[in-house]
Order: sequence, then C-alpha cells, then structure tokens
Amino acid sequence: MAEFCYCGDMNQFSATGLTCMRGGRVVFSKLDFEVESGRALLLVGPNGSGKSSLLRLMCGLARPVAGAIAWNGEAIDDNPEQHAARLNFVGHLDAVKPSLTVAENLADWVDLRGDGDVARGLARFALRPLAEMPARLLSAGQRRRLALARIAASPAALWLLDEPTVVLDRDSVAALEAAIDDHLDRGGIVVLSSNVDVGLRDPIVLRIDDFTSVDDALLDGPA
Repeated sequence: MAEFCYCGDMNQFSATGLTCMRGGRVVFSKLDFEVESGRALLLVGPNGSGKSSLLRLMCGLARPVAGAIAWNGEAIDDNPEQHAARLNFVGHLDAVKPSLTVAENLADWVDLRGDGDVARGLARFALRPLAEMPARLLSAGQRRRLALARIAASPAALWLLDEPTVVLDRDSVAALEAAIDDHLDRGGIVVLSSNVDVGLRDPIVLRIDDFTSVDDALLDGPA
C-alpha cells in the first residue's frame, strides 16, 4: 500500500482575528489559532459554540466576516483550488453513494482527487470484508467508517474532522486514533472537533467559547 509522507515540508496552518456570523448572530470573534506539521488542533466547546462553523471556514466552504486563515502565511482565499487540494474534510454527512459498493465509493473518491490508494483506505478502517457490498446496505457505523476511509485513501497534508467518532464503536475509534497518529508522524496536520474523549497525542486545545461573549451575540440584535 502506498505511504503518504509530508515529512520534508514544515507547514503552518493559522488564523488571526476571525469573526464568524450565522443567521445574523456573531458566533465567535477575534479568534486566533496556529498549528504546525506533526500537530493536532482539538476544537472544544458546547453545542452551538461554532466548532462546525470554524471547520467550514478552515476548508473554504464559508468565509469569515473579519480576519483571515492562512497556509504558510498565504491566505487560503488567494488560491482556493490549491487549498482544496491539500485537505481532506469529513463533516457530519457521510456523503456515501448508495448505488456504489464500498470499494467503488473509495475508487470514485480517489479518481476525483487524482491520486490515492483504495486498498489503504479499506484496510485502515477494516472495510475489506465489505468491499463489494452496496453502500445502501451499510449500517450507520459502517457508513461512517467508509467516510473516514477517504482520508486514509487519498493524500492530503491537512485533515479537518468534524465530530468524526459519532456512531463509531470502540474498535473503529481506535482505528481512527491510529490513523491520526500515523498522519502526524508523516508530518501532516489534523484539526478535529469533539465533545468526547479522543486519544490525540499532545493536542493544541482551542476552546471556541473563549471567543464568544454576550456583547458579540447581541451585536445584530435589538438594542
């Protein structure tokens, strides 16, 4: 199986002064972060604090109303295609095509990305026995494992994972933790949101609710 390594590059993913609004409300403001190759950034905070919103900003699916996000000092908005090519994102939705088999779903993803190893993704999340099964027959946990198998199947220096352990059993959580450790050992960067304990190695912890206030929440409300 192919190995993806970013050890020759020292990358930095950072942001300064981020302000995010959702539904006319300031979700967080003046948020900064910095994470380098081989490190994980753990996003924590109560439901609604903005963890998913921040991840959407990080992958370029939304834009902040203030501040900037940068890769090696270059704003990601300056070259969104290049930023998309360097990341793998797993959100709340598994984005699995029910008419394709497990292996075909991964192959479709690898073809879209232009590089990767289907066998590596299947092996990492114990999907080899299910390779020829139509995705419509998968359980919720199996669908989640298939969604996560994409990050192992295709190379990307930056992994953005939004509550990735939802519906996973203990063995699958352990497989995810091992995949993250391997990615960090190869010089990758991981940003992960979670309200449960995930075995990350010496993560940088970012509490999203440290960047919210009553004043922020009322900026666009009635006087």
